[in-house]
Amino acid sequence: MAPPSAELPLKERLLALAQTLQFAWFAGHVLMIATTVRYSLSLLRFNMYGGMARFSYRLSFVAAAVTYGIVVYKGWRSRAKMGAKQPTGMVGYLADENIQYLIMALVWLVSPQYPLAVMPYCIYSVFHTLVYSRQNLIPAIHPPKSTTTGEKPAAHPIAETIGNFVKRYYENSMSIVSSLELLLWIRLLIAAILFQRRSWILFTVYTVFLRARFSQSGHVQSSFALFERRVDSLVANPSVPPAGRQVWDGIKGASRQFYAITDMNQYMGGTAAPKKTI
Repeated sequence: MAPPSAELPLKERLLALAQTLQFAWFAGHVLMIATTVRYSLSLLRFNMYGGMARFSYRLSFVAAAVTYGIVVYKGWRSRAKMGAKQPTGMVGYLADENIQYLIMALVWLVSPQYPLAVMPYCIYSVFHTLVYSRQNLIPAIHPPKSTTTGEKPAAHPIAETIGNFVKRYYENSMSIVSSLELLLWIRLLIAAILFQRRSWILFTVYTVFLRARFSQSGHVQSSFALFERRVDSLVANPSVPPAGRQVWDGIKGASRQFYAITDMNQYMGGTAAPKKTI
């Protein structure tokens, strides 16, 4: 979306920007960041279950659901306007990563608190907020100066700084997100083993989510590969009993079988995705 015309007064430019659905998406991300910071401060004070902490945690997922809901709606509306084919069936819709994150935001909203769950959403929100500010908010406040030579107007210095930051740290941040998602899955596995409240339901739903992310994200694949190498190195230690190595080999074998069985391409008549090392 292009920023409002530079010919308009500042107040009208900001008003025009605020009336768009994309601005509501931006505001949702800002709210997500603010509530996550507030919740993190509660954790530092060991007040995870205080009233304000619980409110901040729930509100962060309300904001996340709103932002992803807007993206899903805009995608559906865009396809409808262009006459493009909509996804086929439930599997087709669930293949959309925005729908995946929307569903998980709603799941976390009504589930027991898991602090790790808010962090991937917050990191995504930081980058979405920065990109929107660079492309829309800053040009609306400080329109680029027109040039007489027909050259592209120079971007505002703050916009340039934001652009450089995003280029430099985006890939590393996505790797952090995938690592957090893997750690959250391990945390849910431990909760399920200990039969904590609603843990098996959450573990099952999140396993389906992470399986979908594994198929679509090279970062998630890299996190699993790194995790496997580290555990391989750990169990290769002579001090680890043979039974430990056998358990780990069994887990890897079961994981590969799970990956093969849940490869949706084989059920949709498509070409099967190349097998990944888990």
